[in-house]
Amino acid sequence: MYSLIVTAKLNSIDPQAWLADVLAHIADTPRSRLPDLLPWAWAASRAEVKAA
Repeated sequence: MYSLIVTAKLNSIDPQAWLADVLAHIADTPRSRLPDLLPWAWAASRAEVKAA
């Protein structure tokens, strides 16, 4: 868990916002899409949502 929080910080992501979003969506995420919830992929997907 510590390494994920530090990774979020290294990717300029608020760890609390990231973790809250991941916990809210992890139950609805298929196993094949779990890598999308990692900090670097999460940041990219949020950037796409904001751009739309």
